[in-house]
Amino acid sequence: MTRTKRMDAVLQNRLEQAADILYSARLAIALTGAGVSVPSGIPDFRSPGGLWSRFDPWETASAEAIRRNPEGVWRFLLDAVRMMSEAEPNAAHTALADMEAAGALRAVVTQNIDGLHQRAGSRYVIEFHGSMDRFYCNECGRQEDASVARRLGPEDIPWFCPACGGLIRPEVVFFGEPIPQQAMAESFDLAEEADAVLVVGTTGEVAPANTIPQKIKARGGCVIDATLGPTYFDSICDVKLDAPAERSLPLLARMVSEARGR
Repeated sequence: MTRTKRMDAVLQNRLEQAADILYSARLAIALTGAGVSVPSGIPDFRSPGGLWSRFDPWETASAEAIRRNPEGVWRFLLDAVRMMSEAEPNAAHTALADMEAAGALRAVVTQNIDGLHQRAGSRYVIEFHGSMDRFYCNECGRQEDASVARRLGPEDIPWFCPACGGLIRPEVVFFGEPIPQQAMAESFDLAEEADAVLVVGTTGEVAPANTIPQKIKARGGCVIDATLGPTYFDSICDVKLDAPAERSLPLLARMVSEARGR
């Protein structure tokens, strides 16, 4: 047997194990990170070529930067808005939506801010770090049309509130800001109920989202890690799908759907 065939056989076996877990679970959720959107053309912010290789996050994406460097904030945001508006959901996003539709996943908890899960068809998405699809004034809270952000050019920034002159910003968690209380409460409530979690595209380095699989494991639940390469969850995962998510998740979704159809 060739090395490729051995690897395919291992993946097939692990996919079957993962499908059995999701099929048998009373309540399963997914936790996703930057890796799920990389095939859509959105590099991990921390990776070479990512936004943090071109922008200092504390100078352009922090609570302090909003106060003292609005132009720098919007130079960063122009790049982020363009990148995310040009991206399309990939096969991993679609597979997660399919698993939710099949009743195998209750919700997707995502650390991403790109809105691609919703565009792929996922209905219950908890955005742990907010979304670039919503904009508001940092001072008075006035809501603004996100489509305006996609039409802005370098000559139009910074974008200030017409009502109070405050800086318009996306509804995302900047450095130095807390996780939205509702998102955290919903996520942790689900973690207290869930008996399985599918981790996709996150190495688990960012707290407190990385505690969700730990909470589920501590209660006797199962952890499926569908992130390529080593992660923070390697020591607690029950099944490791060490393959690109856009390859493994469609296969997993099909297995789960077939199992539920029997």
